[in-house]
Amino acid sequence: MAEIERTKVAYLFDGLTGDILPEEAVKIINSFMVNEYLYLGATREITTKLENLNDEFKYHQDHNPIHQIRARVKTPKSIINKLTRRGFELSVESARNNLTDIAGVRVICSYIDDIYLIANLLTSQDDIEVIRISDYIKNPKPNGYRSLHLIVTVPVFLSESTELVKVEIQIRTIAMDFWASLEHELRYKLTNEKTEEITRELKDCADGIANIDGRMQNLHSILTLSKDREVYSSNKIFTCSQMA
Repeated sequence: MAEIERTKVAYLFDGLTGDILPEEAVKIINSFMVNEYLYLGATREITTKLENLNDEFKYHQDHNPIHQIRARVKTPKSIINKLTRRGFELSVESARNNLTDIAGVRVICSYIDDIYLIANLLTSQDDIEVIRISDYIKNPKPNGYRSLHLIVTVPVFLSESTELVKVEIQIRTIAMDFWASLEHELRYKLTNEKTEEITRELKDCADGIANIDGRMQNLHSILTLSKDREVYSSNKIFTCSQMA
């Protein structure tokens, strides 16, 4: 990739280093953008695996465990800010070694059981290596946040090499995603005098949403069990009529 012009870098990263970017900053940002394709490739690999799993369930079990898949790669500005906050060296190598969420995939499921189903099927694939699992569904964060987080590595196949790239995968229900999205938006509007009140209300909302999630899961389980019984009964009658 050709060297990025200073004016373009200044536009893309306005506020990162001021009005004038030092030469070293330009080089660092350029190096991150040159390596962006690795993380884009990693999100594509994970997304394709998830889509294949979802299609299999759709055609063989008439069920779509995945409601939506979103993928993103952190911008160089975001990467540099995070490395700076944590006191790490500003380099591509440092980012690859110290940050696990440069590439991110968010999976939205309809039901809680689908979260663990998809996680188990994905992590059991031969080329996926699990680095860390954080279950914020069974152990929610103090603010009420719920989601299943996986840090994995996936191979990205290039023309002359294969690179193992870290990806953070967040798997949650529609209800969990609804709460998390609005909580993220409201958090930036908090004022000191209202922080405690709003935080408490958000936690209550999270608990209420979790209760609804559980009830919807129960309904789905009941209906699925009823459907399985109907299929079993139909098959049994058909077999008996054949024997007669």
